[in-house]
Amino acid sequence: MHFMKVNLIILTLVRFNHFFMKLKPILTFLICCSFSLGLFPQAIPSEAEKIPFICTFGKKAEKNWGDDDFTQICFFTIPENIKTPFYVRIFDPEISGMYDEEKGSNDSHTRFSVYGGKGCHSHPDARKQTPEGNYKAGVLLMTHTFASEKQFDNKWYTMGPFNPLEGELQPENGGYVFKLVVEGLDGNDGNLYKLFLSSEKENNVKIEGGNAFYYEYTFRLDDNVGFISHIYPFIPKNATSVEINIFDYDNEGIIRTVTVAKKGEIAQSQTEGTWSQVKLPVVKDEINTSMDIQFIKKTAVKNNNVAVYITNQFGELLPFYTLPIGGVPKYKYKIGIKKE
Repeated sequence: MHFMKVNLIILTLVRFNHFFMKLKPILTFLICCSFSLGLFPQAIPSEAEKIPFICTFGKKAEKNWGDDDFTQICFFTIPENIKTPFYVRIFDPEISGMYDEEKGSNDSHTRFSVYGGKGCHSHPDARKQTPEGNYKAGVLLMTHTFASEKQFDNKWYTMGPFNPLEGELQPENGGYVFKLVVEGLDGNDGNLYKLFLSSEKENNVKIEGGNAFYYEYTFRLDDNVGFISHIYPFIPKNATSVEINIFDYDNEGIIRTVTVAKKGEIAQSQTEGTWSQVKLPVVKDEINTSMDIQFIKKTAVKNNNVAVYITNQFGELLPFYTLPIGGVPKYKYKIGIKKE
């Protein structure tokens, strides 16, 4: 009788293991999706990007300092099921002190403006690489301009509250879309800051399912040799190739691209105040997945800021997300068997 019980236990364990192995791909997919659905805090830049700061210079700055147009546009998505107010929190919004890149007398101003409503994202000018035309389309909900103000140095400033229904409803983009426009108004100093999409005014508390994305991204690279920063563009179904455009990389390292079908395509970018391009083909397995574009620091360049945008074969801008859609891509190694 005891022997039969032992056999029954063993048989049960074997069946459970077989059942688990069948479920493993599904569980892996669900775990990956948890990253894309914002189950981790909405810090911008995110932890996955490993980018120290977003960077916006005053409009009198030299372009070889890394900012090509002195404007940063960030879009936020709030799921339709979220009914409570939310906040946009800004870390170190002023232009002096611990983190910012001061150039002389520190006479710069930076304006942060939040937009919602019709046209906020759907207007074509809102999705261009350069801030031209009606890129501020939509309804202005709140704005604040910062100068050299020590009370905001190394501290958080909160904009809001905002009603999710004030955004532009776009279910294909994850719900209600809002737009943050950051402008360097004058001066030549660099404002380095971070953002957080929060459900609370005084604390950084995630919004379930929230995300943020850009069409052009200007950011500071880490000063330490060997450090790797990441951006995560999403490859749509009509893409056959992509072009990565990088401004002012200063020959500080290499650019490596990882996807489900690319183990690590290496490229160089040796530019100072100009744009360089990296073109890559898109294969079938990469459609509807994210790319991991890595900036790998090889030389000790200090205070290096870059701007990046990505297009498909038609020249259309591709969004890149702070929380990569589908999770951080991993190369899927396949063993080919030659048929005789």
